[in-house]
Amino acid sequence: MFRSRAERKVADAGYDPARLPPGQYLSEKWPVLHAGDVPDTDLATWDFKVFGEVENTVTLTWEQLQELPSTEITIDIHCVTRWSRFDTSFRGVHWRELARLVRPRPTARFVVAHAEQGFTSNIPLEALEDERALIAYEADGEALEPEHGWPLRLVVPSRYFWKSAKWLRGLELLEHDQPGFWERYGYHNGADYWQEQRYQF
Repeated sequence: MFRSRAERKVADAGYDPARLPPGQYLSEKWPVLHAGDVPDTDLATWDFKVFGEVENTVTLTWEQLQELPSTEITIDIHCVTRWSRFDTSFRGVHWRELARLVRPRPTARFVVAHAEQGFTSNIPLEALEDERALIAYEADGEALEPEHGWPLRLVVPSRYFWKSAKWLRGLELLEHDQPGFWERYGYHNGADYWQEQRYQF
């Protein structure tokens, strides 16, 4: 009945085993994984920029970002290191609110997320347009913990979670794809967890 012991544990926990992608196991915890140190952030000087293939480049302060309409989602997180966490809620700003401000050009097809310390991640624009994607500042009803990306992180539930860049500072729209930090170190560009697109090699 079950493909793996991990699926049996999912069923024993009361979940549908079909929610668990291949090669994953269910975790009740939210492990902390990132390269480098947790950055220090001063909200008085912090800002968030959307630029590139847009008609109107926009830079928002923390207060201006908070004034935009908010959205709440509940998703499953799937990490490339094989843990999955079900029913994680996030609150933040959906891309459509930012799109109204910047007006993406027809040539915009890809997005590079720019984060603190020079970290980047890349996704197709359609992954950001997904109704379940979010530019998030809360998780599980509380402000993001610093180790999970406070004050702002990208949430792209259709991909392995490394694509959901922590400590987000900007979104750059591009005509072409541009590999992010982990992709340059051999991670799979697609990051589709149902296809187990973990690494290029």
